[in-house]
Amino acid sequence: MILRVIGILLIFESLFMCLPLGVALIYSEADLQVFGIAAAVTLVAGLALAIGVKTTHRDMGKREGFLLTSLVWVVFSIFGMIPFIFGSPKLCISDAFFESMSGFTTTGASVLNESVVISHAIHFWRALMQWIGGMGIILFTLAVLPMLNSSGGMMMFNAEVTGVTHDKLKPRVSQTAKRLWAVYTALTLALIILLWFGPMNFFEAICHALSTISTGGFSTRSESISAWGSMYVKIVMTVFMFVGGINFALLYKGVTGQFRHVWENQAFRIYVFTIGGVFCIFAATLFINHTGHTFETIVIDPIFQIVSMMTSTGYTVIGFENWGVFLLMICIILMFFGACAGSTSGGAKLDRAIIVLKNVRNEVYRVLHPNSVLSVKIGNRISSPEIVSKVLAFIILYGLIIVVGALLLTILNIPLVDSLFASFSCVSNAGVPTGITGYGTTYEVFGTAGKWILSLLMLTGRLELFTVIVLFTPGFWRR
Repeated sequence: MILRVIGILLIFESLFMCLPLGVALIYSEADLQVFGIAAAVTLVAGLALAIGVKTTHRDMGKREGFLLTSLVWVVFSIFGMIPFIFGSPKLCISDAFFESMSGFTTTGASVLNESVVISHAIHFWRALMQWIGGMGIILFTLAVLPMLNSSGGMMMFNAEVTGVTHDKLKPRVSQTAKRLWAVYTALTLALIILLWFGPMNFFEAICHALSTISTGGFSTRSESISAWGSMYVKIVMTVFMFVGGINFALLYKGVTGQFRHVWENQAFRIYVFTIGGVFCIFAATLFINHTGHTFETIVIDPIFQIVSMMTSTGYTVIGFENWGVFLLMICIILMFFGACAGSTSGGAKLDRAIIVLKNVRNEVYRVLHPNSVLSVKIGNRISSPEIVSKVLAFIILYGLIIVVGALLLTILNIPLVDSLFASFSCVSNAGVPTGITGYGTTYEVFGTAGKWILSLLMLTGRLELFTVIVLFTPGFWRR
């Protein structure tokens, strides 16, 4: 059953590859043949699995669901790297897989440097991968394969969609998936139109819309957003990065007129207040320490950078690395916790931070009142002790994986600061280059082994640790 579902999804991936194939045709690029071959190979593999593999039952248990969720992301990345190996530019297998995994997990880390000439088709494929991965491959599966409703669909939904708890909009998980994808698509189209009104041409607007709403961060320019020098672009992208950091189930309620439910959500309110509070700190620090005080440098640039870091999009403004260690540390904290659960952003998620802080407050109170019975309440919902325990375990494991990832990179003689920041950036799916710390450079210097390690960290972070970690336990493979 797992192989058949993967086969069906590979057929869909081959159809997605036809879009950059069309771009290569429009721009008369040599990558037309590359994407034609890649789509054909992916299609043949998909048909072989979907039709050639016979199964006597359609039911999947919890184990099969976890395995399928992780395998789909790996298989998509393997076939997604074909255009990078044979296209423009040509990458080695480790670089191509790194770029592909970075795209699908919306990490946005890249091995391509400023001197590399990238075709329009490859640019579009990079952006499209992030858009697909932003909402989730499994969520797309549930939307197009209703048969999974009765075969572990809800378990796979919970394994991929980020967060502590998961709200269903409709009784059937496939209906929920379709509505979430509808909101996601509508926001993408709106962003394309708004960016096209600015200094971007239509192709650039499409690519940046796909990368922004998915909070991925790939750009068509080596200078990224700074290439346009446009305050309009920064404002529009800030708004949509912010939207990408909101729980999409909550966005659906807002779109359907249930505005009261949106503001009553405690995580959303804290998300807004955190951005506002950090902005005041940034604006005051920049005003005191820097010259050239303009509305753009004191207001627009700080809020753009705050939202970009908190949503793990990873776009940076000109001179961000010169803002000082204090502001950089605040950005790292924002990257660690990220935005709301159920969004396209990375990080540990704001909802978990709220639970941890409230639990800490309760424990401090119990020092003076040891017989008190206290609960962790999020909005109108009381979090069970099991959820609180799971959140604490997640935060500890999150930090341990970052440290272990950095430790493995130091074995490869990568400097300590670079190793820590690269590991943290990939686990949080932010993809910010280590160069902003002032110590290192881009991901192209990490070597073959380093890129495979970072690719695994990206996948682990995107699937929120447990879905991947459980595959490495002996008990998972025992009946």
